[in-house]
Amino acid sequence: MMRSTNVTALRRYFSGIAEFTFQTQIGVADPPLIDYISDLLTRFVRCETLYRVRNLTGRPVREVAQMMMEAEERVGDARREVHRHIGDFTLFWTGVYPEAVNRLAADSEQDCLVDYRAEGKRAYWIASTIETDEKESASNVVLERLSRQFELCAYGLREVRRQWEHHDDDPPKPFLIN
Repeated sequence: MMRSTNVTALRRYFSGIAEFTFQTQIGVADPPLIDYISDLLTRFVRCETLYRVRNLTGRPVREVAQMMMEAEERVGDARREVHRHIGDFTLFWTGVYPEAVNRLAADSEQDCLVDYRAEGKRAYWIASTIETDEKESASNVVLERLSRQFELCAYGLREVRRQWEHHDDDPPKPFLIN
């Protein structure tokens, strides 16, 4: 029960910052897109979610190039989910921690040639073209928007990070609701 409460509080925290950042600072009033980004931040708090794609032996795949190969080996919903994860993974790193992208690529024999932005856009686009019956999955419309607006979303995530880092230094302020 405690874990569920923590996830809910964290989800509300990310939702509030993402809504404020995207709507008031960037001027993007797109609730489904902002909800997706809030969910992405909440999911990626857990490190195992970052590396949830597994190879045939069950080992986590840590490189985008390997994830791309895994996606091509799958069909249907499984292929869609791996492409979606590639989009999420690349958006997270290029948006929240852009300073780490070059280091991630440099530490990898294969990712040193991968353009995270281009592959993220491509992965979201491919995922958006694969129909799914799963109710819990992201809509194809949102995935297509993430593909088309990848750079804007990455910028928004950088601003979200700036907000949470800025607010970590501030003392709590009173919050009033009329």
